[in-house]
Amino acid sequence: MDKLILNLQMFADTQTTQLNSPGNDLSPEMKTYYHASLIDNAEPNLVYDQFGSKYPIPAHGGKTIEFRRYSPLPKALKPITEGVTPKGNKLNVSTLTATIQQYGDYIEISDVLEVTAIDRNLQEATNLLGSQAGRTMDTITREVVCAGTNKMFAPKVSGATNTEVLLRADVTTECGLTPAVVRKAVAKLKRMNAVPIDGSFVCIIHPDVTCDLTGDPEWLEAHKYAKPDEIYNGEIGRLAGVRFVESTEAKIIGPGWLFGSTGAGGVCRMTLKTALDSTGSTDIIPAEGITAAQAAELTARIAGGETVRMYVGGKEAVISGVTAGESGTGKFTVSAAVKDVAAGALICGYGAGKDGSAIYCSVLIAQNAYGTTDVSGLGLQHIVKQLGSAGTGDPLDQRATTGWKATKTAERLVEEYMLRIEHSSASFGDSAESN
Repeated sequence: MDKLILNLQMFADTQTTQLNSPGNDLSPEMKTYYHASLIDNAEPNLVYDQFGSKYPIPAHGGKTIEFRRYSPLPKALKPITEGVTPKGNKLNVSTLTATIQQYGDYIEISDVLEVTAIDRNLQEATNLLGSQAGRTMDTITREVVCAGTNKMFAPKVSGATNTEVLLRADVTTECGLTPAVVRKAVAKLKRMNAVPIDGSFVCIIHPDVTCDLTGDPEWLEAHKYAKPDEIYNGEIGRLAGVRFVESTEAKIIGPGWLFGSTGAGGVCRMTLKTALDSTGSTDIIPAEGITAAQAAELTARIAGGETVRMYVGGKEAVISGVTAGESGTGKFTVSAAVKDVAAGALICGYGAGKDGSAIYCSVLIAQNAYGTTDVSGLGLQHIVKQLGSAGTGDPLDQRATTGWKATKTAERLVEEYMLRIEHSSASFGDSAESN
């Protein structure tokens, strides 16, 4: 398969919509300028999309697409009898269906802001929306790809000793992405007869992982083996026959949130203040305080039927209640006593390493592993509405908006053609959070 050069102009069928009110028109040049700004800011974030097979849905073609997978034919080892027509074979076709969804957002700009600094505010809004659009579209694809069933864990390396890891909870910061792990992953794809992309498999990694990997003597920077127009969006280097693409959106599975969530002041790690002896206790007292708002939020989650698990010094417990308070007075109540944990041990949410280590999902990709689609004419659209364009909803011409919308879906096509390597990071694994 030839290398896919992502062109958002073609991918998105982008368009700018203007509903003008007299005296507030943007010139055609300015429309083009802001439109280009949104596209430029969206494009760098579309890392996962560039390796998916494109399956566009034509206009009026419905909201559901059917992907078809053809199973390989077995070897024809039985000799053909002279003069006798053999039985022949048949195509074995399986289908996968996916339904497109629409996404979007906008920013409202007041008339006062327009009068005082129209270009600056519209430009900044467009830049932010472009970045948001790109990250949104790529995350939709990322979540589908990273939910694949084909996976492996990096082993725990301590000096010359390698210990096999079979469970996500046992991944620690000593379980890194190394050349040996990459070579094993490549071998797994080759055993499945997966076809490389432009002669190499591709692996999408987080900058935290880049920090660990690029110091290896086997690492080769992208500009040393490829011309600028041959480098993938986000590509940084090659190792063990794999081309690596870096993205801050590469999936991280951090410890579950004890309070809050991503981007909302979430807390997933705390420290045990009061040691737990051999008798144990159902009261887990953290060194950090617990606010009333945090306690109320967690209480609501539990009351709503959620089973909230945590690790206390690597030991699993189920939270049954929480009490707000300063350090030494706030506490978690767990359903069964936790024993023999020293003061200062880590308290963390469930779902990643039981020692609090974040899990990085670096995905190795071959040709035709997954597909993406959108509806022709409903790709990424930049929409600007002038003051007063809301009709009766804006009778005094006080509000203008700039925004975007897009249709999108993605689907894994051949599980064997992508491999999720779950590992941590020696540099950042003990502090990274879910993204």
